[in-house]
Amino acid sequence: MPTLFDSVKFGDIELRNRIVMAPLTRNRSPKAVPNDLNVVYYEQRATAGLIVSEGTAITHQGQGYADVPGLYKPEALAGWKKVTDAVHSRGGKIAAQLWHVGRISHVSLQPNGAAPVAPSAIPAKSKTYILNEDGTGAFAETSQPRALELSELPGIVDDFRKAARNAVDAGFDGVEIHAANGYLLDQFMKDGANHRTDAYGGSIENRIRLTLEVVDAVASEIGAGKTGIRLSPTTPANDISDSDPQAVFNAVVKELAKHDLSFIHVIEGATGGPRDHQYAGTSFDYAAFKAAYIEAGGKGAWMVNNGYDAETAAKAIETGHADLVSFGKPFIANPDLVRRIKDGAAWNDVNPQTLYGGGAEGYTDYPTLEAAE
Repeated sequence: MPTLFDSVKFGDIELRNRIVMAPLTRNRSPKAVPNDLNVVYYEQRATAGLIVSEGTAITHQGQGYADVPGLYKPEALAGWKKVTDAVHSRGGKIAAQLWHVGRISHVSLQPNGAAPVAPSAIPAKSKTYILNEDGTGAFAETSQPRALELSELPGIVDDFRKAARNAVDAGFDGVEIHAANGYLLDQFMKDGANHRTDAYGGSIENRIRLTLEVVDAVASEIGAGKTGIRLSPTTPANDISDSDPQAVFNAVVKELAKHDLSFIHVIEGATGGPRDHQYAGTSFDYAAFKAAYIEAGGKGAWMVNNGYDAETAAKAIETGHADLVSFGKPFIANPDLVRRIKDGAAWNDVNPQTLYGGGAEGYTDYPTLEAAE
């Protein structure tokens, strides 16, 4: 019977345990460039079997929040190389999360103050994090987006491909394509945000087309064994919804099974909320979702996320519900979370006042058991 602490290999990524640090936006990389404070933060958490980096914009257009890192500037790649070297120096593994936010952005964050882009010109009832004129951070309503032209979509696919290459060149062990939480690829897949009438809208086959093209491009560039993807079939995050998510996401994973991807990272239910969340008038069976992937020949690790604790994570692995379990906020407050789970030690609580923006406080100063000893 497998446990959380068994080593495992999926694709090209070999992990020393099955505990994963989930991507966590912290808004501490001014001008989209990782810095020395980011190096310390990730190095502190390198005992995770795998770290998935915070969402990292593939282009300036893909940027949706102030002071989040990117993968499109030479200085950002140099900054990330310091991070990956630090993680590897402690025996850890790290994947870059490739992020295009789509409509979840603000004109102040876009090139030349342009409108954010989306599958359709439907604004999200959501907020993003911007900088005030005095340099302080604040949450603001997302801006009205414009619909992407059909001619622009091959460029979006290529942006993901180039970002994947940049990530591997910067020392990442692999990448996670962000197709969850109401961001661009999720917007295309779900009919609440996609009202297109061309080859990327309407039918399920059309709506999942862009995501699959991105997967094809990234896997062809860096290898499927270094490629993962994050999905959130029923999250309402960022004002996203779908009228039949089971049909959409069963279709997605059946296609993903044709690739030997490293992992499928699934947010169960509402991101940061109830794991049993459903869209109005629909029902979603996560066991059937996984079964669709397995029956289609999928061999990548099945990673689950959302509200797991030490006990429920252990059970998920032991029962075969998942191959890997990712933790978000617990890793913020507990850089040594792996040891705390193994020893049955108490977990530090997160300070919600220091989650976004700022410096070392609430970022690199959470105490470890070793420091306490």
